[in-house]
Amino acid sequence: MSTKALSAPRVAAIVGPYLSGKTSLLEALLSHAGAIGRKGSVRDGNSVGDASPDSRERGMSTEMNVATVDYLDETWTFIDCPGSIELAQEALNALMISDAAVVCVDADQAKAVAVGGLLRQLDDNDIPHMIFINKMDVAEKHVRETLEALQAVSAHPLVLREIPIRDGDAVTGHVDLVSERAFRWVEGKPSELIELPEQVRDRESEARAEMLESLADFDDQLLESLLEDVIPSSDEVYAKMSAPLKDNKIVPVFFGSALHDHGIRRLLKALRHEAPDARATAARLGVGTKTQPLARVFKTVHAGHAGKLSYVRVWSGEIADGMTLNGERVGGVQRILGTKMEKLAKAEAGMVASLGRLEKAATGDVLAAEADAEGGLWSAPLTPLFSLAVRAHNRRDEVKLSVALSKLLDEDPSLTAELNQDTGEYLLSGQGEVHLKIALDRFRTKFGIDVSGDRPQVPYKETIRKGTSIHARHKKQSGGHGEFGDVHVDIKPLPRGSGFQFSDTITGGVVPKQYIPAVEDGVKEYMARGPLGFPVVDVAVVLTDGQYHNVDSSEMAFRKAAQQAMREGMPECQPVLLEPICEVVIALPRDFTSNVQRLVSGRRGHILGFDAKAGWDGWDEVKVMMPQSEMHDLIIELRSLTQGLGTYSWRFDHLQELVGKEADQVVGGRSHAAQ
Repeated sequence: MSTKALSAPRVAAIVGPYLSGKTSLLEALLSHAGAIGRKGSVRDGNSVGDASPDSRERGMSTEMNVATVDYLDETWTFIDCPGSIELAQEALNALMISDAAVVCVDADQAKAVAVGGLLRQLDDNDIPHMIFINKMDVAEKHVRETLEALQAVSAHPLVLREIPIRDGDAVTGHVDLVSERAFRWVEGKPSELIELPEQVRDRESEARAEMLESLADFDDQLLESLLEDVIPSSDEVYAKMSAPLKDNKIVPVFFGSALHDHGIRRLLKALRHEAPDARATAARLGVGTKTQPLARVFKTVHAGHAGKLSYVRVWSGEIADGMTLNGERVGGVQRILGTKMEKLAKAEAGMVASLGRLEKAATGDVLAAEADAEGGLWSAPLTPLFSLAVRAHNRRDEVKLSVALSKLLDEDPSLTAELNQDTGEYLLSGQGEVHLKIALDRFRTKFGIDVSGDRPQVPYKETIRKGTSIHARHKKQSGGHGEFGDVHVDIKPLPRGSGFQFSDTITGGVVPKQYIPAVEDGVKEYMARGPLGFPVVDVAVVLTDGQYHNVDSSEMAFRKAAQQAMREGMPECQPVLLEPICEVVIALPRDFTSNVQRLVSGRRGHILGFDAKAGWDGWDEVKVMMPQSEMHDLIIELRSLTQGLGTYSWRFDHLQELVGKEADQVVGGRSHAAQ
């Protein structure tokens, strides 16, 4: 291969579905690059990636693993990203600062198509990427079938760069379609160069022609050569590989076995010679072209005694220890290899580094010495889809919980937390049940706080169907000044969505003006919990008459009289339960759209309409009305029905009467909880 490799530091993200073997691929790449003396394994728990207690306990990546190595006089940072769809924020953050992505997929075509959502994300963000079909040593399917399945979910042409050599059903090597050289795989060692087997010559010739035709679609000179039956040399083909990859016009496809080191060296060579460098990536993202120090924070870690660490990609200039960025002094620059840190004097353009003691820096922030630095594109945090009501087991930990929660949100921008004003619960929201369970575990493992997470209460309301007039008197005599307040009020229903209205028709001073606001306050205090146990809405209350005592009347007395009037009058007004109804827009591949009817009807919802999802070929959007009480685990079932690809957005739409068995259960549960 004669193409000169780029020498600037580069970054490649390793992404792919859960159980595709990404962490094993990272380990194999580090081993081949000489960064680790002995390749570890996920099974044995001694890998560079998945070193956190969360990952080891679950046997899966729960956060990105960053590893910077030197390989053939080049600096490379590989970022192994979680495969769970619920941890997609970690992968997205890594991808936004990467020069290229290696998409690791299972050789089983049924599992490989689970990468569809990820490929869509790469295409939407215009990120150059390659595909590595893993586990080919145990594959029962042919590469061609897997390739066809992947092409169905890719917006760009997939270009097969090698074909397998088989011994019976087993894959024992590959043929490089550019150099037309054949290699036999050897366990734990570089592949052996062998003579091109006779049984694959025809297949190799056909596959190479297909590869060249794909490249010619983006290269007029190559197209002209092929039309004239001039076959380009290997060096000429290699020279034409990087441009269409850099522009994200093609997706090269390789295969092998990360566990057994098959195809790893070939993948490394492709990355070295074809992946774009930091300058090209900065231009793609629209990063400013100044030479002053500028970096993007793509991960935040609160590392116990080490304090807060900000993982950054340096786009321009050099960042040195002690330098001031965004008004804060950098307290240490380090190179990252999993959990190991190597102190550096400075980090140059293109590098990934850890910066210490930047307390104000957040994931996604641009760090610069100048105030007007242009950091380029950055993707917004993912919208939460699943919530739990959280509380500390020990009330004495509530202050610690607040501090820990702040750090947890700092580390993971796809988590949100807020106090629900309707229910009084503190809601932690994220991408799914697994995502939030990991967060709850981190309260315990990182911050020493036992936290429970329960299904959130639904913010039911209640209203009335008819009105009434009621007279109530609060009178109390206990020596000295007593308490006296007398009110006549009319209680009336209002149209849905009107809220609460209070007015008075007092004349002649039967209730002094200074006491009328107290009557309104008393009514409002009662309405926080009506006869069914829920906040009251869409009700009008009119103070029509009353009496007072020159000595014993007070604001407190009239407030209590108003509360008494509401307690006595509201049960006569035919109170009815209201449940929140949400407008839900479900996005999913068209192949699964037929499953939506069962999903929606099983959750007391109804479909408003179907439409093609704009800009997403082969995807539909289904607009639905659904009770909020049915939405708690909606994302779990939706993903189950769509191979993890479906998602949704929602907003509150209106309140609707709930009657019958469901209403009785809700009211009964509220009464039981109040006891």
